[in-house]
Amino acid sequence: MSIKAQLKLDLTEAIRSRNEIVSGTIRMVLTAITNEEVAGKEARQLSEDEVIAVLSREAKKRREAAEAFADAGRADKATLEKAEGEVIAKYLPAQLTEADIAAMIAEAIAATGAAGPADMGKVMGAIKAKIAGKADGSVVSSLVKAALNK
Repeated sequence: MSIKAQLKLDLTEAIRSRNEIVSGTIRMVLTAITNEEVAGKEARQLSEDEVIAVLSREAKKRREAAEAFADAGRADKATLEKAEGEVIAKYLPAQLTEADIAAMIAEAIAATGAAGPADMGKVMGAIKAKIAGKADGSVVSSLVKAALNK
């Protein structure tokens, strides 16, 4: 079953059980997917990888909003954003651990022959496809910087 079909089924279930956070979050995600499908010159059906990219983007928005609300002293809003992020995380692939990411970075550095911080783009390009949807880009970026500065 596709992720989009699973989202639609889960939306129906959330509405029936009157779970407002889950139903509202899934509605927002489905809207983001639909907007992505109709963007451009011609409507199209998104692949699973593209749906995962949309879900990752929405999860990142929730993380950043939760941080912003927490910094502003709005714990109630931060809690809501975190809850929405947890709902979205259920549909994302399992996240890689820092050790797994570090191993991929080491492989990419060896494969590209990267020698210093100037070669960061080469390394990021080499591992981008492997980590898509499985790790936060900012975490990967900081780990690549650390590995290249050694």
